[in-house]
Amino acid sequence: MRLATWNVNSIRARVERTVAFAVREHIDVLAMQEIKCKPEQFPFAEFEEAGYHVQAHGLNQWNGVAIASREPITDVELAFPGMPGFAKGHEGPDQPQEARAMGATIGGVKVWSLYVPNGRSLDDPHYMYKLDWLSALADYTRATLEQNPDLPMALVGDYNIAPTDADNGDPTVVVGASTHVSPPEREAFAALLSAGLSDTVRPIIPTGYTYWDYKQLRFPRNEGMRIDFILGSHALADAVKGATIHRDERKGEIPSDHVPVVVDLDLTGPDDDDRPMVF
Repeated sequence: MRLATWNVNSIRARVERTVAFAVREHIDVLAMQEIKCKPEQFPFAEFEEAGYHVQAHGLNQWNGVAIASREPITDVELAFPGMPGFAKGHEGPDQPQEARAMGATIGGVKVWSLYVPNGRSLDDPHYMYKLDWLSALADYTRATLEQNPDLPMALVGDYNIAPTDADNGDPTVVVGASTHVSPPEREAFAALLSAGLSDTVRPIIPTGYTYWDYKQLRFPRNEGMRIDFILGSHALADAVKGATIHRDERKGEIPSDHVPVVVDLDLTGPDDDDRPMVF
């Protein structure tokens, strides 16, 4: 299985690029974030013509996640248990959930497309929402893997966190003054790893970014950040045989400010040598 994640920053504006990439790179499963549309506005036809099944979750022109797959998509979930909501000026436990998570089973793999809240600024209520959201995600991950420790599960997407200084090349993003690099955010990311996940890409690709701001020539100067991840349970991480960060997708006409991150999975077990792979 070739699994990819990409914050496409409006699928309607970039559907041709997105589908062309998926076909050219033989992507089996593509998790998308920031689709910025409702399901009835999603360009399903372009994906279906290319041979993909698609599930999309969006509530308005902001946020939104989707999954495209060569194989059928089953057991779709539009939030993980305990996922908090947010509404500006609204407090309390009944805040509406945003379209930031979609889980599904594909070829025996549990795949989550995740668009972690930005946080906005260290003194913004959105920052605490981000930390609460990540805490709930860690709780869900821990509980799921305690119940099924051999589950191949991928939590992929835009995490809006640069977990180490090596993941941040943007000089305007400063520890102590900016989101994405604050100690609580980095601790929340570390808690996900402690819950049973591994960064499946960095061991294979030791350098490189996945996001460059549109402003101030960030991309030509390579002042980017690594904030898009494919985190996997041990069963999934053990199956990773290769990884790629597609930097060139930041070039050309109307690019997203993020680029795709891809891993190749060998899902055959030791007793499956004579059986066909899922894809």
